[in-house]
Amino acid sequence: MSIKINKLEIENVKRIKAVKIEPAANGLTIVGGNNNQGKTSVLDSIAWALGGEKYRPSEAQRQGSVIPPNLHIVMSNGLIVERKGKNSSLKVTDPDGNKGGQQLLNDFVEQLALDLPKFMESSGKEKAETLLKIIGVGDKLTILEKEEQDLYNRRLTIGQIADQKKKFADEQTYYPDAPKELVSAADLIKQQQDVLAKNGENQRKREQVDKWNQSVAFLTQEVEAMKEQLQKKEQELADAQASLNVARMSAQDLQDKSTTELESSIANIEEINRKVRANMDKDKAEDDALDYKNQYASLTKEVEDTRKAKTDLLNAAELPLPELSVKDGELVYKGQKWDNMSGSDRLKVSTAIVRKLNPECGFVLLDKLEQMDINTLNEFGQWLEQEGLQAIATRVSTGGECSIIIDDGYVVGAEQEDVPEPKTTGWKAGEF
Repeated sequence: MSIKINKLEIENVKRIKAVKIEPAANGLTIVGGNNNQGKTSVLDSIAWALGGEKYRPSEAQRQGSVIPPNLHIVMSNGLIVERKGKNSSLKVTDPDGNKGGQQLLNDFVEQLALDLPKFMESSGKEKAETLLKIIGVGDKLTILEKEEQDLYNRRLTIGQIADQKKKFADEQTYYPDAPKELVSAADLIKQQQDVLAKNGENQRKREQVDKWNQSVAFLTQEVEAMKEQLQKKEQELADAQASLNVARMSAQDLQDKSTTELESSIANIEEINRKVRANMDKDKAEDDALDYKNQYASLTKEVEDTRKAKTDLLNAAELPLPELSVKDGELVYKGQKWDNMSGSDRLKVSTAIVRKLNPECGFVLLDKLEQMDINTLNEFGQWLEQEGLQAIATRVSTGGECSIIIDDGYVVGAEQEDVPEPKTTGWKAGEF
């Protein structure tokens, strides 16, 4: 069970002369009054009594009083906390009469509970870091946020390069009629030589036809002239006729190829290759642009996955309030960042975080609630009661919303006990 303040008595601290308060166990106890009457001195006294010497006011003793401060607080767990005497030394006594010191108080008093405005005035990043530390996901979330930022920066760079590559590709000239590969002069010349060689072979075969034509004619004349050699020459004629038939069959369908196109390609090879290179450059630029576009899409998926991991991590954590989370390094409650939260919601968030820091501490101290209207105060007070929390707060007001009113260092309406001043012993010169 969380520990709260049951009763407090304060004498001669700052502006306080003598004040006794029994704050409500749950909900909001408002210490009201006009300015400079001792309201904030009540909170400073509690912080000093419970928080230790670092909360001691620079001028703790009330001006005009020769009696040192006296603080007496009774906690709900039975501990009695006292600071009194010339040095305002601390005395902590448990229900069994055993004595302790500041360490015993530190076990259940949360420092931020004594100085909640310090938390509320901290930066958005500091508030978020406090919350993440409480729920135990700060280190993991920091890693994920760094990973997300790195991915985002990489994706941004890739996107810029992709845009540049696409723009460069679009500006390149393209020749649809150019071949896909660069043209080689040596290849064209070889093709030309192959055609010329083929044409030469065709010519040789034609010359064979002419040769055999002449041979047949000559032999025919010989047959006529040399009847006596008819038998011999007829055989030669038959052989020659057979060779002629073979030569004719080989040469009858031959067609010579033109080298005009190759000669033109050789003549225009530089222009053709210029177009081919231009097309290749454009294809390369478009491939680069597509590659960076795909990288950008891949990094976008990684960024989304990292953001989901952050959301899942926070959703799985045990947060002090429903609808409280951290987004972009800042606290978010009901979808609103700190600067857009209502005053009541800010108090709820701060108080809930303080309680989460130390569940044994069941109270918080709040100063200067005069900026809140009555409805906001009531709403915050109802929430405190619902959560079983105790808040002791100050407000520049003497209205009915105040639990007590401080005037000139006293509680208005309470029976005032004069705080006796020590008597001074008179003396005369020469007498001891």
